[in-house]
Amino acid sequence: MEQTVTSILAAATDNVNIITEINELSSIESTKVTQAQLNEIIANHVNHLETVLALTPIDEEDNTPDVAGWAGDKSSYTNAISVGKAYIADNS
Repeated sequence: MEQTVTSILAAATDNVNIITEINELSSIESTKVTQAQLNEIIANHVNHLETVLALTPIDEEDNTPDVAGWAGDKSSYTNAISVGKAYIADNS
């Protein structure tokens, strides 16, 4: 199956949802992980989103979708990156 920008971003929405869910926790007491572990989870999802948003073909023969050059709305992904980085900064 050939990937498209929209299919890649649809899959990356899981990262957005996890960052949002962790950020909205009122307390980590309801989780079975430490704050350091939550920060690592957030960092992994932020890193994945940054990687996805930077995807671009390396040459004309490369069939990698050009996510970086796509003109569509990527604000939910960039917002999640900002929220994730702020979460880590606030909880380190």
